[in-house]
Amino acid sequence: MLARSLEGESSLHHALKLRYAGSPDRTETAVDGFVCDAVREDGEIIEVQTGSFGPLKEKARRLCAWGPVRIIHPITLAKTIELYDAEGALIRRRKSPRQGSIWDLFRVLIYAPELPLLPALSIELALIDTVEKRVQDGRGSWRRGKVSINDRLLSAYHGAVPLLNIEDYRRFIPFNGKEEFTVKALGEQARINRTLARKTLYVLTKIGLVQRVRRQRNAWVYRTLPPPSQF
Repeated sequence: MLARSLEGESSLHHALKLRYAGSPDRTETAVDGFVCDAVREDGEIIEVQTGSFGPLKEKARRLCAWGPVRIIHPITLAKTIELYDAEGALIRRRKSPRQGSIWDLFRVLIYAPELPLLPALSIELALIDTVEKRVQDGRGSWRRGKVSINDRLLSAYHGAVPLLNIEDYRRFIPFNGKEEFTVKALGEQARINRTLARKTLYVLTKIGLVQRVRRQRNAWVYRTLPPPSQF
């Protein structure tokens, strides 16, 4: 049978934790009653979050009182899927047609949209390729034909996109300050679907970079807010 490298932790999470810790002996460190993925030598707290940011809302707020916090969120640019039988024999290997992008951040940040407002917190998007190991065990999601995801592995690291402060999120607004735009317009400019465009604008509104200005038929119209110094 296939087995994960560590109990309750994916190989992907483990690999990223080690990469950003700086040293293996700085991982799994207790801070203020929480176990953090790592605390670097300079005191920076590292949290690797592969899923929703919701569980980090309270934890991140409290950790920021102890020092700078950097949340590492992987963006899978390319994924290879390996399917195994119940005994662990490889059945087939294929490339996933889905390609990730930095816009995927908003799929998970929507559950804690105000995290970027914490002054000691930054988010870093790790651009990676992964291998997803699946097992035909009859216990997985019906959407995958009852095939379980056994593990995710880091296969390539292509660099990172740091979001150090609120102004760094302006890269997700492909309009100038005088333009008005809708969810549909953002989706077309960014080449993302409307659901993701709507989540993006929800977060950008929460952190004070865009605002709703009026309704146009059945759609909200938005505009970009200038930096505070320009008000």
